[in-house]
Amino acid sequence: MMPGPNERRGLDPKVQNAVIDQDHFPIVGIGASAGGIEAMRGFFRGVPETLRAAFVVVTHLGREHKSLLPDVLARLTPLKVEAAADGVPVEPGTVYVMPPGCVMGIANGRLTLTPLGAARETKPIDIFLTALALDQGERAVGVILSGGDGDGAIGVKAIKEHGGLTLAQTADGYGPETADMPLSSLRTGFVDFGEMAEHMGDRIAAHVAAHVAAAPDAQVDAVPREHDAEFLTEIFTILRRQVGHDFSGYKPSTFVRRLQRRISVVGAAGPDGYLKLLRADPAEVGVLFRDLLIGVTNFFRDTAAFEALTTQVIPKLLDARAATDVVRIWVPACSTGEEVYSLAILLREHMLTLADPPRVQIFATDIDERALTVARTGRYPSAYLSAVSSERIAQHFVVEGDSAVVAKAVRDLCTFAPHSVLRDPPFSRLDLVSCRNLMIYLGIEAQQQLLPVLHYALRPRGYLFIGMSENVTRFEDLFETIDKQHRIFQARDAIPPVRLRPISGAEPPIFGSVGQAQRRNVTTHAALRHAVETQMLSEFTPPHAVVTRTGEAVHYSSRIGDHLEVVPGQPTRELAAMARKGLRLDLRTALREAIEGNTLVVRDGIGVELPDGRFQSISLVVKPLNTPGAIEPLFLVVFKEAAAPLEKERQQALEANERDTALQGLERELSVTRERLQAVIEEYETSLEELKSSNEELHSVNEEMQAANEELEASKEETQSLNEELQTVNFELASKIEAIDQLIDDQATLFEGMNVASVLLTSDLRIRMFTSAAAQIFGLQPSDVGRSLRNFSAPIPLTWLLDEIPAVLRANRPSERIVEGADGARYRVRLIASSRKGSQMPGIVASFTNLLEQE
Repeated sequence: MMPGPNERRGLDPKVQNAVIDQDHFPIVGIGASAGGIEAMRGFFRGVPETLRAAFVVVTHLGREHKSLLPDVLARLTPLKVEAAADGVPVEPGTVYVMPPGCVMGIANGRLTLTPLGAARETKPIDIFLTALALDQGERAVGVILSGGDGDGAIGVKAIKEHGGLTLAQTADGYGPETADMPLSSLRTGFVDFGEMAEHMGDRIAAHVAAHVAAAPDAQVDAVPREHDAEFLTEIFTILRRQVGHDFSGYKPSTFVRRLQRRISVVGAAGPDGYLKLLRADPAEVGVLFRDLLIGVTNFFRDTAAFEALTTQVIPKLLDARAATDVVRIWVPACSTGEEVYSLAILLREHMLTLADPPRVQIFATDIDERALTVARTGRYPSAYLSAVSSERIAQHFVVEGDSAVVAKAVRDLCTFAPHSVLRDPPFSRLDLVSCRNLMIYLGIEAQQQLLPVLHYALRPRGYLFIGMSENVTRFEDLFETIDKQHRIFQARDAIPPVRLRPISGAEPPIFGSVGQAQRRNVTTHAALRHAVETQMLSEFTPPHAVVTRTGEAVHYSSRIGDHLEVVPGQPTRELAAMARKGLRLDLRTALREAIEGNTLVVRDGIGVELPDGRFQSISLVVKPLNTPGAIEPLFLVVFKEAAAPLEKERQQALEANERDTALQGLERELSVTRERLQAVIEEYETSLEELKSSNEELHSVNEEMQAANEELEASKEETQSLNEELQTVNFELASKIEAIDQLIDDQATLFEGMNVASVLLTSDLRIRMFTSAAAQIFGLQPSDVGRSLRNFSAPIPLTWLLDEIPAVLRANRPSERIVEGADGARYRVRLIASSRKGSQMPGIVASFTNLLEQE
């Protein structure tokens, strides 16, 4: 396929004109899991105060777990933090936290919450980021922080497709403690920046500022028009040298639009600054390459076109085929697989209506191996299935919460592989080619190269399915129209012309101090030499022809008619089919050997019957033709005449004598050969049966292993999810313990600062805590905690406390009385319950005030 314009690549039309301004603030979706709180600490610490944005935090939490995350985040940022609620409008300067037991989305700028239900573990980050991309487009920002699975990888793809900004955490002082989530997102190639958490806020602020500056009333071309050709040519060269794909066939307007976005994202100082960056940073070349390959695809995109394909093409592909036949389909530029699976679903639905359907093979190719990885997985958020009916989802997908996995029966029809439709050899003998929305990104020359390739790949009368904005008007000799409105065409029984680059035979320029007459003599001599060489080649060189790797002739020499003849039927340019009697079999064999081995092949002593009835003995030579600049390999076929032609009667007499001598020997050899052939056939049939049996066993074992592997993967996902929940709960508990420790320290400081004699007691008068003033009254030491207060000398009696404390605890009201000691001491004693009613460890705070000192 085309290296670069890799199909349906581009921003959604609704998003291309979106501009972030003061009335349309960005919404930052933050995905985090195991170790995510520490990562969020660094993220919010780095958010500039001037950034006017909203933040939505999505984490992995159990259905029944009560999250303390809003309270934790409130201590990490001065922004307003609140738990998300269904239908709440998103406002700038606020952090919204997804509550447990729900799946969160966004529609029309309002958060949506859906109960999680009893389904298996979902991908909440993928689900929210996908919804965010669809709702906010270019204003969406996706941030992937520390976490323990691949959640978020599809979400960043959705945001990138719709023109938003994507970031993933790299190692710094705030993590990631668990790097699986950010690494999975980085490996997709859809992340604009791998950045430390504390620097992400500056990146987002710079991105917003760049979009505000690029408002339509202030926008100028990022690529100056006077430098377009030179600038783009150098970028094409850099891409071709580093990634191996040529983007020169890409439409300039599309290429420049993608280039402008990349210049804005990296903050380069104009085109020249970005060109310097490309020269110095190979990683940026790879990022630009992936930006050029961004695909906007959906299931059943252009629903009416797929319905037309279902009624007009698919029945013709399947109904007339036997069970042993194979229906071959090719989807070049398949991106992340939505179109491939759409076709597979339609085919499978029709196959289920047949008693004995044929086999179906769908070859899906793309030059973007990251997109192929997503396609092979076949897992999509439910938002991607908006054009798929609920009946089809139930039949062809396995729903897991708000994600859906393509069913195994559908996936088994599809084979994904890297392939360039314009650079690599095409598939062949295909019944259908679905190449939708690729040509709209190709220039005229690339389209002229692509359509003959697609025609060659199809069987006679095979079908071509293209995008609604594409056409084949320049190739009506190759395709006839089946449905013009829905862009369905059928291959004609035509042979596409072979286009060869011109071979220049011009002499190199002659420089020096020569006069006009000398230059004229040189030109005259060159023309004379060309005329002499042409005459000599015409009269004295043996007849020859030039053929392609498919055996089609592209050039004939003079006198070639002695060895070729016009065959009846449809006109053809296949050289072997036009060879005369006696030459055809040897020519076909020699061509096959030379083409397959790319080597010289010679056949001597071949008898050919000439048009006048005479016989000619020739030597046949086939060799590769090294032609610089040729689009495809060529081969030279030379017919060397070994002797003068003989009359038919003399040739027959000579052949008769030789025939009688060799006939008996040939009969003996033929008998031995037949016996050996029969033995070989019997051995082959036995081996074939054994291979079939072994293949069936291997197939059964493979299915069992796949089933076991799927179970293991499901168990692994559940274990990872449980581990992430435990880590999140553990961090929240640690935060709570830290808060309790701080509270205890504050309480001890408060007690020490108060000049009040207070003792915290249990219901049986055991000491739990006391102040310094109380220690002076009762003579207490820190080691006395846990001992009964009655064991210490006191200026007043304490026995009454045993009766008073239960009453205070029951009534949960303070009690106060004045108690006098035997030596005249007078104390006001105030009792207050220190624990809530029903506590397992009720306590009493007893405060003692010396009334004599107050007097």
